[in-house]
Order: sequence, then C-alpha cells, then structure tokens
Amino acid sequence: MSINTQNLQYLVALERERHFARAARACGVSQPTLSAGIRRLEDELGFPVVRRDRRYEGLTAEGERVHRWALQILADVGGLDAEIAALRSGPAGRLRIGAVPTSLSCVSLLTTPLTERHPLVGATVVSLSSTQIERGLHEFELDVGITYLDSEPLTGVRALPIYRERYVLLTPADGPLGAATQATWAEVAELPLCLLTPDMQNRRILDALFAEAGVEVTAGIETNSVSVLFAHVRDGRWSSVMAHAWLHLFDVPGDLRALPMVDPAATTSMGLVWLDRDPEPLLTQAMVEIARNLNLEAALSAPGASRHSRAHSGRTRRA
Repeated sequence: MSINTQNLQYLVALERERHFARAARACGVSQPTLSAGIRRLEDELGFPVVRRDRRYEGLTAEGERVHRWALQILADVGGLDAEIAALRSGPAGRLRIGAVPTSLSCVSLLTTPLTERHPLVGATVVSLSSTQIERGLHEFELDVGITYLDSEPLTGVRALPIYRERYVLLTPADGPLGAATQATWAEVAELPLCLLTPDMQNRRILDALFAEAGVEVTAGIETNSVSVLFAHVRDGRWSSVMAHAWLHLFDVPGDLRALPMVDPAATTSMGLVWLDRDPEPLLTQAMVEIARNLNLEAALSAPGASRHSRAHSGRTRRA
C-alpha cells in the first residue's frame, strides 16, 4: 500500500484544528481539497478515519491509531528533509521550544548562542505548562522543552539538567517583611499574595512547600504569567514567591525587596527535555549541545540574582 503523506498532513491538521475549514486554511488549501484528501486516505486504508456529521466529530478508533502513526511519519519526513539540507549547507530551520513560565527568563541564554553558531536556524518560543510541553513533544508540535525534572517527571523523553530553581519573596519594602533578610513560608502565608495558577507546576511546588511548613495559602491574584506577578507586586500591595531566574532580567526596584525563602529552603531541578527517539533531529541535537556547554547556574547567579540568593541554595527537593 502507498499512502500519500499530503493526506496524512490533512488528517493531522484536521485533528489539531477540529474543524474542516480551519484545517484547510492551516494547510493552505480549499476545504473541498482537504475533504477529498481525507476521503482518498480512507479509500487507501479501507476504513473510515473520521466520524462525520454536519461538522467534525472526531476520529474513529482506527483513525486515532492512524493519527499517531501520521504524527511520527511526518516528523520523520521533516527530520530527513532537515538533515539533507544540513548536509548541504549546515543546520537550518526553526526550533520549536516550549518553556514553563518560570524558565522564560533564561531561554535567551540558550537561543542566542544557538543562532550565533548556526545563522540559518531560528527559534519559536511559547510559554506552556509542563503538561502541555509533554503533550507537545509527543505530538511532534515541539522540538524541545524547558521544564521541571524533579516533581512530576515527563514520560518518553530525554532530559538534561541545566540549573536549579530557587525561590525568593518579592515584597514591598514598606511591608511587614520589608526589613527582613529572609522569609519563611509560614510568614509569607500571612501576606496578600499573587501566584501562578494551580495548573502550573510551579504553583503545585509552592503549595507543597507551604504545606510542608504547616500552612495553606489563598492567592488574591492568580495568573499564568510571571510578568503579571511582577507588575502586581510593583504597582500594588501584593507580594509573590518567584523563581530566582527572573531576577536575572531586572534589578529589583528600590521600593521592593527580594528575600530568600527558608524553612524550608528548597531547590528544584530545571532541564531541557526532548523526545526519546532515534535518530535525534539535527536542530534538537544543536540545542542540546549548546545547553551542555553553558553554565546556566552561574549565569543566573549573576547580579541581581546573586545579591539575594547566592548564599541560600538550600537543600535539594525530590518528589
């Protein structure tokens, strides 16, 4: 049997978009062309892959299995094309990176040397939860992820630790802890807090640390954006527990304080992750090589992170 990979692309787009017209636009074809391609695929296979009514109703059980194969086949074809091009003129293309919000501040430390070493390579960076990163890797929508390695390990991936995340309290200088040199989780639980949303792994880690200190917290402001946390602390009465890597981006304003968190003082391993498959795509290999040769731990301990937490690396947290 000979299967047209274009029809597999139509199937993948349809399942991703879950709408015939949107899938056709994503593929750059008309809706009748996409629908005809799906029907040709079904004729080639000898069974229906799409449940149809007036609108897209999902895949059949057989279609779901074909969809999983289609994702892998298209990824392999794309990888082969990229490798052939690289053999001619060096690595080229766009690396797709998913990063948990607390790691976004360090992504440039990886992408900058990557693009300097390989001028024909670009990168697309999206902020995602750890669960979304895992799904994106397995559905071949991401090439690499930057996420937590300790607490909720991902499955079916290879991982490279790149730094340890530490936690600091960002709080007003004229607030209850403004004159302190460190903050306990129990003390912080009494403050008006803005934190990441519960679907974010960072929030689940923080909730566990608060629980370990014997307290519970209710966040007055919740968001999936670390920059929104910082804006609320800067402009209002709020405090927030933040990953120290974000202090790499800015000097803490004079009317704010960044205090290391203690009792417990914990760290969590952050790492680069990519799908466990051979051969590894060339762009993925290029990023892994860059990460292996960088000392992100030292870079993130430079001013101002070092001013607040270099001496408070704490204990390693394992889940």
